[in-house]
Amino acid sequence: MKITISGPPGSGKSTLSKLLSARLGMELISMGDIFRKLANDRCMSLDEFGTLARCNDEIDRKLDEAQQKIAKEKDNIIIEGRLSGFLVDADLKVWLKAPLEIRAERIAKRENKPVLSAMKETSEREECERVRYLNYYNIDIRNLSVYDIVIDSSRLKPDEICEIVGKAVKCLK
Repeated sequence: MKITISGPPGSGKSTLSKLLSARLGMELISMGDIFRKLANDRCMSLDEFGTLARCNDEIDRKLDEAQQKIAKEKDNIIIEGRLSGFLVDADLKVWLKAPLEIRAERIAKRENKPVLSAMKETSEREECERVRYLNYYNIDIRNLSVYDIVIDSSRLKPDEICEIVGKAVKCLK
């Protein structure tokens, strides 16, 4: 079984992926964690590394190739990443969504920054990624038709979302 969890920044991808991984006993591969590690390895902030990625398509392409390679070599995994639903042949593809204001509040709390700052940065990041994915792969990240389940994470608690996805997994087994 392969599951992808995707969504915009602050939508709850990491939270859901960790809960689901623990509940189902599946390995979790987080593309966000890998991206953060690459930034850290270069002694760069996430924003700085994101700016570098914007100018250097090799970074995104290597990450995306790595994700596809992992998905082909492993089974019984959850892959969490913005493009995972498009790039990975999975048994179940989940997209989490939430209004920008709510996502910015979550990000501001997580990163200890003002909400308005988080909102501006998140909005800019999303637009930058949207343009990059269109240019690199002709993927419109706003096209949700590739997903089996789309959940508004602003309306449900993480455990409730995990329950929904867990039931979907049971139906597929």
